[in-house]
Amino acid sequence: VHLFGNNSVPTLPTQPFLSSGTGRVLDLGAGTGRSSIMVLTERPQATLVASDLFGDSFTHHFGPGERPQDRLLANLKAAGVDGRATIETADMLKLPFDDDAFEALVSAYAIDHLGRAGARTALAEARRVLKPRGDFLLMLVANDGWAKLAFGPLLSHGGTYGADWWRDAAMKSGFEVREEGTRPVTTYFL
Repeated sequence: VHLFGNNSVPTLPTQPFLSSGTGRVLDLGAGTGRSSIMVLTERPQATLVASDLFGDSFTHHFGPGERPQDRLLANLKAAGVDGRATIETADMLKLPFDDDAFEALVSAYAIDHLGRAGARTALAEARRVLKPRGDFLLMLVANDGWAKLAFGPLLSHGGTYGADWWRDAAMKSGFEVREEGTRPVTTYFL
């Protein structure tokens, strides 16, 4: 279904993200690669590690089929960005990366699957692996009435907490929220 562009590559919701255009980026919960492709397309000098657990949650959200990593790799190849990406199986609650390993992070519609405690842990891990003054683009399903009316419980994985909760959780994890905004069905923080 292409009615809402759910199979298209989104554009970055904010241009200050990785404004240098270069650096190593971590995609937390990369799924089938839409956010990875978004970053690599709009920042052609960057490299990226696409991480996901590639477990039951992946199959639940994206359906059965070939090995999840193969589906992600096929999408990266189709977009022509596979040469600048690697794929890592990783749990965002305990990332297998060194402290300060990335210039930027992106997470699109993934951390909000974890519940409050899990989200706080994932945000702390994100802060740990991000270099000082690095950028973290956190994209979440907007927890608003329009989205719930239009899509029902399918997109309600953000729980009952909204932008205020996420802003507070990010700041308690050591992030400075420099920008926030909305797009259809999306809330984002930089």
